[in-house]
Amino acid sequence: MSTKINEIKRMAYPVNGKLLNFNKPQVMAIVNLTPDSFYDGGKFGGVSEILNDVAEKLKHGATIIDIGAASSRPGSEPVTETEEWQRLEAPLRAIRRQFPDVFISVDTYRSGIAEKCLGLGADIINDISGGDLDTDMFNVIASAGVPYVLMHMQGTPKDMQVNPVYEDVVLSVKSALAKKIARLSDLGHSAIIVDPGYGFGKTLEQNYLLLKHQQELTELGFPILAGVSRKSMINKVAGTNPVTALNGTTVLNTIALLNAANILRVHDVLEAKQVIDLISFYNLAEG
Repeated sequence: MSTKINEIKRMAYPVNGKLLNFNKPQVMAIVNLTPDSFYDGGKFGGVSEILNDVAEKLKHGATIIDIGAASSRPGSEPVTETEEWQRLEAPLRAIRRQFPDVFISVDTYRSGIAEKCLGLGADIINDISGGDLDTDMFNVIASAGVPYVLMHMQGTPKDMQVNPVYEDVVLSVKSALAKKIARLSDLGHSAIIVDPGYGFGKTLEQNYLLLKHQQELTELGFPILAGVSRKSMINKVAGTNPVTALNGTTVLNTIALLNAANILRVHDVLEAKQVIDLISFYNLAEG
């Protein structure tokens, strides 16, 4: 299968009376509702603080707000579905009410949580497991017809970084995503966004090899999401930590855009939007 990058960038997904368009790369802003995220967990004291954070991210150029209530950092233990929903429900209701036109993505691998969130007006489901951790997820997504972030992960958050092995990481990720795309297609679903899953069951070297060849994922025929924000693949090379990794994040976001990313999933919206604007202008330069 061969698909030109500019064809992918003309894709648009209708959802809930809105149009998620990829004519220009989008910023997906991370809003962590967890107490134990690797970077900014536990930052919110209540719903009002969450709404203020969302407002600031939208002001800086985010078009998608990605809320998550279960940490997926390496080694993390899963929270119960009840606890995940308790963290999600009130903020989701409030964000949907105050920002009716924004695209809301929910970061969950549970089909039950996805179904409840879609019922409250969520627009996108962002599944770190690509359907592996809940076999009902694909049916829920296909029934709802909403955009679905299909991410690649080897293992589970608890064990994914314990000696991940690939014969060819680029080919393996691409092949795994293609098989799941085929399954979703069989269910009649085509509103897919692919995510190579940086840091999810990959070594440092595998992450960079995947980033270097990210453009090959365009052959799958769907928009690409890149999520490298403040991750250890930056810190292990640059000698930084999650707090001091903004500059490294910007560098890798730049590389991701040059390698055909359509969405940057980030903690720092203003800087990501600046990268998008600069790369977009660079791409228009002639002569």
